[in-house]
Amino acid sequence: MTKLAWRITLVCLLFAAGVALTGYLMVRLSLPPIDGEIFVAALTDDVVIDRDDAGVPTILAKNRQDLAFATGFVHGQDRFFQMDLMRRKAAGELAELFGEVALSLDRTHRLHRFRHRAEAVVANLASGEAQVLSAYAAGVNSGLASLRARPFEYFVLRAHPQSWHAADSMLVAFAMFLELDEERAAPDLQRGLVHRALPGEVFEWLYAAGTKWDAPLRGDALTAAPIPPAESYDLRGSGIGPTVLPLTDETSDGPLPGSNSWAVAGRLSSSGKAIIASDMHLPIAVPNTFYRARLVVTGTDAIDVSGVSLPGTPLIVAGSNGHVAWAFTNSYGDWSDALLIRDGDEAGTYRTPAGPHRFATHREIINVKDAESRELVIRETIWGPVLDDEQYPDGPIAVRWIAHDRRAVNLRHLELERAQSLEHALAIANNLGMPPQNFVAGDSAGNIGWTIAGSIPRRADFDARVPVDWSEAEGWLGWLDAEEYPRIVNPDSGRLWTANARTVDGEALQVIGDGGYDLGARAQQIRNHLFAAERFNVRDMLRIQLDDRAIFLARWRDLLLRVLDNRAVTAMPSRQVYRDLVEDWLPRASVDSVGYRLVRAFRLAAKRRVFDMLTAPARVDENAGRPLLQSKQFEDVLWSLLHEQPMHLLDSDYASWQELLLAAIDEVIVDLETGFEGPLAERSWGERNTVSIRHPLSQALPLPPAWFDMPYQALPGDVNMPHVQSPDFGASVRFALSPGDEEGGYLHMPTGQSGHPMSTFYRAGHEDWAEGRVSSFLPAASRYRLVLTAPAN
Repeated sequence: MTKLAWRITLVCLLFAAGVALTGYLMVRLSLPPIDGEIFVAALTDDVVIDRDDAGVPTILAKNRQDLAFATGFVHGQDRFFQMDLMRRKAAGELAELFGEVALSLDRTHRLHRFRHRAEAVVANLASGEAQVLSAYAAGVNSGLASLRARPFEYFVLRAHPQSWHAADSMLVAFAMFLELDEERAAPDLQRGLVHRALPGEVFEWLYAAGTKWDAPLRGDALTAAPIPPAESYDLRGSGIGPTVLPLTDETSDGPLPGSNSWAVAGRLSSSGKAIIASDMHLPIAVPNTFYRARLVVTGTDAIDVSGVSLPGTPLIVAGSNGHVAWAFTNSYGDWSDALLIRDGDEAGTYRTPAGPHRFATHREIINVKDAESRELVIRETIWGPVLDDEQYPDGPIAVRWIAHDRRAVNLRHLELERAQSLEHALAIANNLGMPPQNFVAGDSAGNIGWTIAGSIPRRADFDARVPVDWSEAEGWLGWLDAEEYPRIVNPDSGRLWTANARTVDGEALQVIGDGGYDLGARAQQIRNHLFAAERFNVRDMLRIQLDDRAIFLARWRDLLLRVLDNRAVTAMPSRQVYRDLVEDWLPRASVDSVGYRLVRAFRLAAKRRVFDMLTAPARVDENAGRPLLQSKQFEDVLWSLLHEQPMHLLDSDYASWQELLLAAIDEVIVDLETGFEGPLAERSWGERNTVSIRHPLSQALPLPPAWFDMPYQALPGDVNMPHVQSPDFGASVRFALSPGDEEGGYLHMPTGQSGHPMSTFYRAGHEDWAEGRVSSFLPAASRYRLVLTAPAN
């Protein structure tokens, strides 16, 4: 190498080292102060922020406004970038930070005009709630200002953080609506395509209300309707032609954003107090969705509430106040409807029961980093926005969604901090402004109860599963009053459980509706745990939360072994290898189980083929290539078909149902042999279920991604069992406790408290979550103390 080449290499190395050093310093400078004193003119009295070894704060204030300020302060210090992304996601303002790559998502979310709605909510808050929200926003900005440099993410993005406002906290709440609800009524549209193409009897059969796996709190499991006869539906003579199938997708049938929660009455508890257990399932990134905290107001108006907060809001979302403990799971009720819009007699109008109306038109400007701004024109009806980018065969579609109503979000969670009894907490829950959730609670007297938290529309009598026409009669007739909500209090069994599946039947189910609730297998496995013992303590709950037994797939293994009989395996040697691995399976979603993965993949491949076959008529002509909704309750339909094997419901591509199932197996074999290195015997579940929990910018930073991401790690768990886990989805928090005995409870969550990779809190607690180890519900002893000092009185 010449001297010139050496010099160029040296310069390049020095430049790279300089970039790395600059990156290191810019990250280091934004570490927050966590010890000492900071003067804050906005406070009325001093506030103490104690942090333990994991960075979990205990905040002590003398009034609720100062407590809100300090909560905002620690959120602003530790999680500002995360909060910024959430408000921008809801408002449709991500492109301003990330450029054109985020433009499509911004267009989708800007449709809802959530910034406008958030500002309207704030303008109409009760004075006490408005004061808390204003104090929180001031605290966020003060916490951000306490950093010696702006959060490191903004250096990378060449941007500066914008101040936090009260309306931004409402945007964070709307972001959770986007996470947990259906924003565009897409299931209605997809079911509508099937409804238009298939006989009514067949549609009802495909989209049943439940299965034998149901484990509702009220009512019984459901059984599949009889298979439609050939005179109703004959695929073999349809003339539609062969069905084009995608390759097996091991991620299909994936988890729903939701949770598990359950309660045990005090009479079954070793302490005499109720036990509440919760693991809230969400996509997992760095940092985690939630932030642990203990919030304390001392003095005559005292509160002491602990659990997890949602950065961007001043509240404990789930936890305990010493008298009542509560938790949530996504209800998957029907909270949005697709409406067919009928043109009025004049251009620019549409029909309503009150006569023709003109569309309201809003012009939204989307700012795009390093590019020209874009204009988005939104048409709105009296019911909600029009999906002008959606081409539905029967005409334009508008969306009626509870998130568009002013009552959708509020700060009534503040009242839960002071709830003294179960009955009080249930009454509060019905008036919470949040995506409607199953609310499970218990009190220190041993009472337990369930209800729906959030607003429930009062529906007229119409089929809400498909697009509907409201041009002559309104579909929503106001909102249910709290006393009309379904509730269960102190059931005879002393047990309650929810897991995103159907919870009730009859009129209560009509009230809640079917928004795509989950198959009941997970709920049933939890229920069976709870009925397998008569006495419980808090630590028993973790064993249920970590249950990864493959009870749901056991019958699919048996079916697979029958399909791979001697004749089948003789025809293809790789089938014998497949059969041997399945026969020797470990019946759990454990990291070393190959058989579990093979059985699971077989079920998904068979399910996809059968569903595509049955819905082929809905995929022709103008609907070709359109997505169709596969009901979570399709399991019993599928199972009955594979056992009764009616020839009239088998595509002419197959000579027999055995041939279809063998084709599914062969597809899985090809997928797993060609898509991975090594023999089929190395295709363990852990290889598929290796968690990848990443910081959103780790790949763009001038430092190794391993500094910012959590370690890659194979973990047990799957969807149809209590221990829900996938590579980037799972329990965003797990806890269990008895109200009044918080010290005996436990709580752990992925990643850590801080969003700063150089903080000692960045990964603190993550290993406890990954290994399923107990860690304290309450913050441990104080290790760091920061005092926010108020002006002298």
